[in-house]
Amino acid sequence: MATSLGSETLWLIILAGGVGTYALRLSFVALFGRLDDVPESAERALRFVPAAVLSALVVPQFVYTDGTLALSPTNPELLAGALAALVAWRTEDILATLVAGMAGLWVLTFLLG
Repeated sequence: MATSLGSETLWLIILAGGVGTYALRLSFVALFGRLDDVPESAERALRFVPAAVLSALVVPQFVYTDGTLALSPTNPELLAGALAALVAWRTEDILATLVAGMAGLWVLTFLLG
């Protein structure tokens, strides 16, 4: 991928992003290191971070096909994801969830594609 930015500018951008990320993470370590106990409201809010991050990473793969929103019954990824979510909710078994999701994706891709 070509860009009009010089290599020095790109390295400065990468360095600034790294320093910014490190400073943000260090601020939380320093803040919570000074407190004896983490406030209950912060603990309550931080419990939802993993689910929110996972959702933000996974859901776009299910609902977008070729860059367009595809919320239809002909979207095999969306249907297989729904099947995997149902199996995960009912069984709470990771292996069963993976097997059901992948098998569902293969079957639905064969049937719909």
